Amino acid sequence: MADLNRVRVWADALIRMHLDASWSFGFDNAKLRAGQCDFRKKRITVSRYLAARFEDDEIHQVLLHEVAHALAGHRAAHGPTWRRTARELGYVGGATHHGETAHELAPWVGTCPSGHVTYRHRRPSRPTSCAKCSKTYDPRFEFAWLRREITPAARLAARTPR
Repeated sequence: MADLNRVRVWADALIRMHLDASWSFGFDNAKLRAGQCDFRKKRITVSRYLAARFEDDEIHQVLLHEVAHALAGHRAAHGPTWRRTARELGYVGGATHHGETAHELAPWVGTCPSGHVTYRHRRPSRPTSCAKCSKTYDPRFEFAWLRREITPAARLAARTPR
């Protein structure tokens, strides 16, 4: 698992190499997305929860992904300019993160009648059915939601590399 101090060193080095001194790096508390490029604040952040789970190569790719956003500009999104910039930096991943999320920190747990489980970090605002059981909404496969308490100890454990 990636050491957070080492992640900071890598991020600072990538920013020095590719961006100007107005850009900075930090960790955030995201539980679903791995990284973010904030153009207004000129700040690249990485989820401390996901960084604690990722291998070094994975977190390095997240940093390259976000630096590519900073270089390509806000309007580039995940289009051809961003893809070209990311490739030139050595990024080999896709446009979005499909790996592990911090589901143990999700207070809402949904179970469908077939037993499939999903997690939400916000209270579901409308009925939702299981995508594994039906591609479109189907009340036969509607999730039953339970709220669970997330303790401070669980939050701390999620931030600590395993």
